[in-house]
Amino acid sequence: MTLPPVLLPTTVVGSYPPVEGRGLRSLLDRHRTALETAVDDQIRAGVEIISDGQVRADMIAAFAERLPGVREGRVIGRIEPPDRPITVDDTRYARSKAPFVKGILTGPTTLAHALHIETRIYRDRSDLAFDLARVLAGEARALVDADICMLQVDEPILSTGSADLAIAGEAIGTVVSGLPVPVALHACGPIAGMIDDLLRFPVQILDLEFAGHPSNLELLATRELKEKQIGLGVIVSSSDDVETVETVRARVERGVEIFGPERLLIDPDCGLRMRSRRSACAKLTNMVRAVREVRAEL
Repeated sequence: MTLPPVLLPTTVVGSYPPVEGRGLRSLLDRHRTALETAVDDQIRAGVEIISDGQVRADMIAAFAERLPGVREGRVIGRIEPPDRPITVDDTRYARSKAPFVKGILTGPTTLAHALHIETRIYRDRSDLAFDLARVLAGEARALVDADICMLQVDEPILSTGSADLAIAGEAIGTVVSGLPVPVALHACGPIAGMIDDLLRFPVQILDLEFAGHPSNLELLATRELKEKQIGLGVIVSSSDDVETVETVRARVERGVEIFGPERLLIDPDCGLRMRSRRSACAKLTNMVRAVREVRAEL
């Protein structure tokens, strides 16, 4: 599986507003309606690389609640692989509806910092992150077997200054080692304090916020990117306000001016889980329209 054969492929960071289901189907699987809605809305908007919407829980609980060794956000024993993959079923559903689907993992360092350590097995959060990375590596391989076109690892903790970036990069390397698909690292917030570290991470794509943090664009423009691609965030994900096609187009055009179209994937700044469904749909639709206008002139 490869990325879509177009310039400026559109994608999402991952999460989507969950819609509550009703009736018998919801008794069997209370998240099924949310899953189907998230996938359908992305396809209807014209997004080319969709996700499963990450509708079952927030990015921490979705993984932590399924890991042996974790109970109610507390690490009480050795982290072990779950009895079955965590995200594969929903990803397979998305793949049955669309040709290009990304797999998404919450990164080991973000998970390690979100959990409370209540066992002497782990000396510190860095030690915990490596065991989490080994478990997530199995999930990553299962997602590849489910025919994803790329993998995204979410590490929002990196911009806070709380994590050792060198160790975070090593842990990510454990997760993604040997994978036959492109890997994106998604990091939130301003990148001034971490950009040089991020460029050394063993990933092919850096997915960053540029709409809400325009200074990131100018800063990245001063760095040698080598072969790395950029996930260009062009939609503000922290507000329900819907940018016009013209506003989004200007952001895409600025990215193309700096980096060239061949290096870019286009997406929102971050996940849209906290937005209304109406806002999320409109944001994605305008993003796709803006990209299509830019493509037409390239």
